[in-house]
Amino acid sequence: MIFKIITLGLMAAFYICYFAKMISQRKQGISTDQLGKGKTGLVKFVEVTLKISTYVLPIIQFISILWYIGTAHIALRIIGCVITAVGVLTFILSVAQMKDNWRAGVQREDKTNLVTTGIYSISRNPAFLGFDLMYIGILFTFFNWYLCSATGFVLLFFHLQIVNVEEEFLMEAFGEEYIKYKAKVCRYIGRKF
Repeated sequence: MIFKIITLGLMAAFYICYFAKMISQRKQGISTDQLGKGKTGLVKFVEVTLKISTYVLPIIQFISILWYIGTAHIALRIIGCVITAVGVLTFILSVAQMKDNWRAGVQREDKTNLVTTGIYSISRNPAFLGFDLMYIGILFTFFNWYLCSATGFVLLFFHLQIVNVEEEFLMEAFGEEYIKYKAKVCRYIGRKF
């Protein structure tokens, strides 16, 4: 029961941060959700699929948590909770440090700044990393094959969003500044020397 309470609390913190940021930006006239808007081809497919799957996965997670009858070893469940907590913290830090530059998806018309300090000095994509870690942690804690399949699918589309949409956009928007940043900081975690 304790794992259910901890995980649901962490999920609540994550989604409160996510939606509070969107609402805050909307009040400033910033459209945060750019997934699939004005896009075509592969980019539209990746963004729309990602958007739908990130709405479906929490439902599968919630069902998996509430009706969990698995027999995962206690150590694996503890590790899962820790990974989930690290993911939530990573996401919250990344959104806070991005300030009003944060978006879900990209919009070429929006003028934003390239953030390279704080958590962005050790990960080029800490918000995505936060999602990934939270999802993996929940999977470890409440493993079942439906959740495993759905989590793998979403992680794949997060990666496709980064390599096929985000990185291309950042290269166009920031050019040499992004190339230098990319040469120093890894896509998910770590610094290059």
